[in-house]
Amino acid sequence: MLAYTYVSPGNFQLLDKPKPTLLHPRDAIVRVTLGSICTSDLHIKHGSVPRAVPGITVGHEMVGIVEDVGAQVTSVHPGDRVTVNVETFCGECFFCRNGWVNNCTDPNGGWALGCRIDGGQAEYVRVPYADQGLNRIPHSVTDEQALFVGDVLATGYWAGDISRIKAEDTVLILGAGPTGLCTLQCVRLKNPKRIIVCDRDPSRLDFVRRHYPDTLTAAPEGLEAFVRSNSDHGGADVVLEVAGAPETFRLAWACARPNAVVTIVALYGGPQLLPLPDMYGKNLTFQTGGVDGCHCAQTLELIVQGKIDTTPLITHRFPLRQIEEAYRIFEHRLDGVIKVAVDCT
Repeated sequence: MLAYTYVSPGNFQLLDKPKPTLLHPRDAIVRVTLGSICTSDLHIKHGSVPRAVPGITVGHEMVGIVEDVGAQVTSVHPGDRVTVNVETFCGECFFCRNGWVNNCTDPNGGWALGCRIDGGQAEYVRVPYADQGLNRIPHSVTDEQALFVGDVLATGYWAGDISRIKAEDTVLILGAGPTGLCTLQCVRLKNPKRIIVCDRDPSRLDFVRRHYPDTLTAAPEGLEAFVRSNSDHGGADVVLEVAGAPETFRLAWACARPNAVVTIVALYGGPQLLPLPDMYGKNLTFQTGGVDGCHCAQTLELIVQGKIDTTPLITHRFPLRQIEEAYRIFEHRLDGVIKVAVDCT
């Protein structure tokens, strides 16, 4: 089968590999119908994910059709259309029982697919703990509607869920890339008083204004003053940092009012400075970490209800054989790209 492979830092190649097989009774084999490219894939490519294993098939954002299941799998069956969760989790350890599936104690727990074990930018993928990692797609939901459920939409839902958003809040979202836009949709479900989205790319702010006209937009320049003038208590009540740059990390705490919640959603390419003397007295609560992606059934139901629609994010479509071109456009943010759908059939 064709599989896009992490060969070495800076070097991904489309290779012919053996089709995966069941290795454990809780595994499933999924025939990938549609995949996508995530910024985390670029972090692997450029060596920013030390635990990524050279030789693995990359990709952790996909949907497909169940081809085979192990003897202990009960929730899905061959022929089912499914979303695939970015997280691998057993469902039984202390962390899983508390909903903290990103820290599952299984050796392959957390972000494994496309990082430490073979992922889904390929024709087939093996999914461990299939009862946890696969969700059946309702008949009324298309592959494109479901494509982001297991990763970037799961991240947005998790971010909104842990940020303690209230009806009277001003919420600032830093970054209007794919994760920021999914976060925006999920924050809107909380019905805060106002939402501000910041990005340095005018085309992405224009996308926000066209699709979410009740959302305020701003560039990074002058953002602190803009937030103060558009909030009730001298700053944002909740800040979600989704962009992943040193300057946006600084803006996250600088734009927050005292006693605010600052949620760090982004994955950074290096350490960030937390200047505690400058922050002294703000009494901020920081929420950080990787997505606990265990609410995919809920987001699928929200899609069925028409409350979430991520299909406008898909701006480009490619077959698997042209995935290198898809990466070139996505990595260099060409042609107004937001997200790419890769046909793996």
